[in-house]
Amino acid sequence: MLIVEMLSTGDEVLHGQIVDTNAAWLADCFFQAGFPLSSRTTVGDNLNDLVQVLLERSQQADVLIVNGGLGPTSDDLSSLAAATAAGVPLVEHAEWIAVMERYFASRERVMPETNRKQALLPENAELVDNPVGTACGFSMVINDCLLFFTPGVPSEFKVMVEGQILPRLREYYPLTEAPLCLRLTSFGRSESSLAKQFDGLPLPDDCVIGYRSSMPIIELKLTGPATQKEPMLALWQIIKAGVGENLIFEGTIGLPSVTCHDLTQKQLRVAISEQFSAGLLNWTLNSVSAPLTDSKVITSQDNQHLSALLEHARQIAKQQNAHIGLAIGGYNEGCLSLALHTPEKSYAQCIRYMPNNHTTKAKQEVSVMLMLDMLQRWLQERKVFGHYEWLEQAETLIS
Repeated sequence: MLIVEMLSTGDEVLHGQIVDTNAAWLADCFFQAGFPLSSRTTVGDNLNDLVQVLLERSQQADVLIVNGGLGPTSDDLSSLAAATAAGVPLVEHAEWIAVMERYFASRERVMPETNRKQALLPENAELVDNPVGTACGFSMVINDCLLFFTPGVPSEFKVMVEGQILPRLREYYPLTEAPLCLRLTSFGRSESSLAKQFDGLPLPDDCVIGYRSSMPIIELKLTGPATQKEPMLALWQIIKAGVGENLIFEGTIGLPSVTCHDLTQKQLRVAISEQFSAGLLNWTLNSVSAPLTDSKVITSQDNQHLSALLEHARQIAKQQNAHIGLAIGGYNEGCLSLALHTPEKSYAQCIRYMPNNHTTKAKQEVSVMLMLDMLQRWLQERKVFGHYEWLEQAETLIS
């Protein structure tokens, strides 16, 4: 099996001063392309540490993607570390000097002398083009491992991976086939509950079930080789039936996008009023271009009864000439109130929030998910009020 690894460099990454979004992006990109990562390593801006890690990982991996350290400053050490690990000198590559000079000239600037450092690469390196920046990527072989050195700037890194590195890997390893990954997202279930339900299922050979908790949802994945597609799809039907009404979408599209699609298809416009969620519901639906009218955030509500919130949802729909009114009320004594007005009926529920260790932001995200779940259930002609393992339904109202 091909062993593919990633090495992220930089003190700011190692010490958590920035989030390593490049690593997450590459892991997903390579997985989809059939080159799943076997492991990821992070090292700081120390030459000896860089050389040692390069030598260690090159003895274990077939392909190593090194990210960061190709800039013009003194703490950019990847080229020197690569040359040291390979036992070759650094040499100035005149062709990259020309590329950088054209880059600066196109911006009516003169290339600073400090950028010449970016053309100092290991003697035996093969240049990997960077069409959007000055950091020259390169590849070389150390200990029979193929290494690609890439810039840390995400926009440059992604262009290089997609336009340069993946085509090379497909050429070198043409028989590599992308694994199959089936995904669904649930709301209202706990990770332990899902694991208890599904971990005993007999799996096709080389297949695994995985869970990813991202408040307030749980993603469930069934991953395996493409050769196991038929038994995986059969098992997937069992898993979906087991998740039942708590399944909110399949794949990676997201519930807001699913809801936006259904609203658009049915030509329905939505008016929103928010108190506890403080505009988060509007932002969530607006980010996927859902058909919204003007929305508002209110700081307080005089009457906390469900009947009053339900009437409020009706009124905002009427005032905004919308088909649907969504209202998220206040959060009082551990209870959250929500109302949904539709052309047919109006629904409201009071939910008692059972977890006591969640932040206000987490609770706000839950309130938005609850509102979207109510709306999506109505759009799919299902029971509007769901069952949630860690939320207690205190009161409901339909009129």
